[in-house]
Amino acid sequence: MKKSHQAASRKRWLTFAIGGLLCFGFGLSLLGEAILQRVTGASFWTWTTWGTAALIVTNSGLCLFGQAIVERGRITERARRTRTEE
Repeated sequence: MKKSHQAASRKRWLTFAIGGLLCFGFGLSLLGEAILQRVTGASFWTWTTWGTAALIVTNSGLCLFGQAIVERGRITERARRTRTEE
């Protein structure tokens, strides 16, 4: 496999992994804000909007991290195939 392809695969893997972790953490922060809004007596639509945004961002982070796992599996499989062909 070419070095440029390996570098691109690794960059894609790192991008998905880091992006997923950042989104997941931000989603949990939004969830905390939604909980605070509800506890302090904010209107239903205020804390529901915060909670819905938290759900969307948290799940997006999980999806991105899941894709990072898929990318890492592809990298590992390509490396294994390359070793067995030599």
